Amino acid sequence: MEISAWNERYLTGDRAVEDLEPSPNPLLAEIAAGLPPGQALDLACGAGRNSVWLAEHGWKVTAVDGAAAALDLLHKRAAARAVSVETHVANLENNEFRIEPSSWDLIVMCFYLQVSLFEPSKKGLKPGGILLVIVHIAAPGEEPTDHRLRPGALKNYFRDFEILHDREGAPNDPAHKRLCAELVARRPT
Repeated sequence: MEISAWNERYLTGDRAVEDLEPSPNPLLAEIAAGLPPGQALDLACGAGRNSVWLAEHGWKVTAVDGAAAALDLLHKRAAARAVSVETHVANLENNEFRIEPSSWDLIVMCFYLQVSLFEPSKKGLKPGGILLVIVHIAAPGEEPTDHRLRPGALKNYFRDFEILHDREGAPNDPAHKRLCAELVARRPT
């Protein structure tokens, strides 16, 4: 979907009426609760439900999305919760945001698939840093697309990392319905 369509969706569609106090992704909440807060990068953050939650729990968060309307909602959510999140409007597909090497304790990509971000994200983690990736996967009988991986494919991108969590199936997130793959991996120290 083009960024202009995402902006429109956040301004007028179902995402515009999302509650200002949404829950974070359950896997993110579980994983981050067991980590000491540090520097977190939320790629394709949308309206910031994960970013704001992380900031509330002591993380210094940088959130990136191509849809300015989504980041406007994120700012409203952050203000309502009295937290700060650094934001960047950037088209990730056009490489408009550079992931600095060895800079992040946690990098999050929830329900956004851009395979070309995997390597920069891996390099962007500090040694021992955690990468959390959740993507949609093709259902039985479907072919993979630019927005859905083939089942079993996600973990292959992270063979050089310590896999802490690897699950495929129905999403454990009420905001999504399609089958997904979840992966949590630690950069070697």
